[in-house]
Amino acid sequence: MTTEQREDVVTLLLAQHEQIKGLIERVETTHGEAKREAFEDLVRMLAIHETAEEEVVHPASRRASVSDSVVDSRLHEENEAKHVLSELYDMGVLHEGFDTKFRTFANSVVEHAEMEEKEEFGQLAQQTSADERKKLSDAVRVAEAVAPTRPHPHAGESAIANIIAGPPLALFDRVRDAVRDWRRKTEE
Repeated sequence: MTTEQREDVVTLLLAQHEQIKGLIERVETTHGEAKREAFEDLVRMLAIHETAEEEVVHPASRRASVSDSVVDSRLHEENEAKHVLSELYDMGVLHEGFDTKFRTFANSVVEHAEMEEKEEFGQLAQQTSADERKKLSDAVRVAEAVAPTRPHPHAGESAIANIIAGPPLALFDRVRDAVRDWRRKTEE
């Protein structure tokens, strides 16, 4: 891909936020197998997205002079979300308390995304060149390729923690996903 064709990191992240909102809506409006599939897609998307933000975007924001308090707040929110997402995953979509807990979680995810867009992404765009943002987009894509597909709240939320723990957890998650998918196919 040429430099002109590469995506700006802010554009990429905004598009991912829209995907996340769409998955949230699918979880809230579907039932049974469709709801479980939508939730698993959301879990995967959030785990990969947040890992890439923690490894690439937030450190780049700090380097671009985005306030430490802004970045620290987003990291804190992401860490809290990992814990709740992990709890929801363990509950499963059929659990009687799932919908109530999910609604609260969904609201916090949307609020978090809006705060990133308002407080962090705008400053990142202003403080970096178009070429830098394209390079950051490439780095996000690489981080996503080796990111875990489930939340691991005890692994930490820093770039270093994700870089050290992420690849082994990602391998474990992806094997577990493949076995789960194989079982479902053979049970049909």
